[in-house]
Amino acid sequence: MHQFKELGIWKKSRAFCSEIYTITSNFPSDEKFGLTNQLRRASVSIPSNIAEGSSRNSNKDFSRFLEIAIGSAYEIETQLLIASDLGFIHQEKSESLIIQLEQIIKMTSKFRSTLKV
Repeated sequence: MHQFKELGIWKKSRAFCSEIYTITSNFPSDEKFGLTNQLRRASVSIPSNIAEGSSRNSNKDFSRFLEIAIGSAYEIETQLLIASDLGFIHQEKSESLIIQLEQIIKMTSKFRSTLKV
């Protein structure tokens, strides 16, 4: 069992989630149940799956939760590109967030590869 609060991937993804909430607060109100909701749910999913997976008794189970977290990260990347295409966020901000996301994906993938399953 891992202490998720000590994991760099959890800390980084938690901070990223907070940033997504801040960014989406400026989206049009008619997107409340669209991209705003999708981005927020997917961003919450990353640290949540890391935390839930860390509680599992086997590294195989933990690895599966990390895989889900990575999937959520790719979902966010797509949604950020769409939000940028629609003019909800500036392209530079979208690119900055995607760079952060890529770092989270790399860190998570590397951590996942260290688990003996």
